[in-house]
Amino acid sequence: MKSLKVVFLGTPEFAKTSLQAIHQSHHEVVGVVTAADKASGRGQKINQSPVKIFAVENNIPVFQPEKLRNPEFLAELRKLDADVFVVVAFRMMPKVLFEMPKMGTFNLHASLLPDYRGAAPINYAVINGEEKSGATTFFINEKIDEGNILLQEELPILPGENAGSLHDRLMEMGSKLVVKTLDGLAENSIIEKPQPHVEHPKNAFKIFKEDTRIDWTKKSKEVHQFILGMSPYPAAFTTLEIGEEEKGLKIFEGKFEISDHGKTVGSLEISKNEFKIYTQDGEYFPLELQLEGKKRMNIKDFLNGFRNFEEIKMA
Repeated sequence: MKSLKVVFLGTPEFAKTSLQAIHQSHHEVVGVVTAADKASGRGQKINQSPVKIFAVENNIPVFQPEKLRNPEFLAELRKLDADVFVVVAFRMMPKVLFEMPKMGTFNLHASLLPDYRGAAPINYAVINGEEKSGATTFFINEKIDEGNILLQEELPILPGENAGSLHDRLMEMGSKLVVKTLDGLAENSIIEKPQPHVEHPKNAFKIFKEDTRIDWTKKSKEVHQFILGMSPYPAAFTTLEIGEEEKGLKIFEGKFEISDHGKTVGSLEISKNEFKIYTQDGEYFPLELQLEGKKRMNIKDFLNGFRNFEEIKMA
């Protein structure tokens, strides 16, 4: 089988798994483009992306341009004479870059396109209670996630599965799909096809902090799926009033019961044995949570940290 020369563009762990799969295949990774190193945490320690760490360990040339239109960077990339660029979890690319390789540039997206175009497809598939997700490889064009489909594979979403678990399963499946796509392009056996036209495709916009706040006026099942879809990252939150203080409370996992409770929606009942919040049609019981300034813990340890439950209310 013909071997392709590949330039890989990506940054997080999700991308690294695909890079690793290509590197272990008979295709050749001739260069990697990833985000610039950045300082983070208390000590402002310089962090390198998982993609860069893998590339350096495997002696693959690394490029970390601030601007993707930088003429020197583009000239260096041209010299690599790659057949194809592969993009996984990277940023918006200018036309001058994605049109560079002779075979084009394809992207791996963690959804069954055209549904869930955008930055957070895994989170929204879980939030919306979908029964299946999947991965799609497609040629990049000037519109976000709208290029011609190369290959697509489905994956069932398991009952009670959170975004973190689905992310890891799609990461493994997606890496195999990337290599399969390279094999198909090398053999000229893939027929690219336009994405089907859907009047109102489900979208997966970028998630900002305020988008992660839990809306207790919704039904229990919706609240439950929202928490699963935000877990473990970026994490759904609510706000508690503890005495005079307001504190954020992240909830990672829980269970719910449907009941005709007649209580104020969004109010709570808390004691040393139980913590429940009333929804539109029942009660939600957090099981894994993290109070602002504390570490993540189970409900038993959380409740053991309080003496006076009278002073705890929903803010």
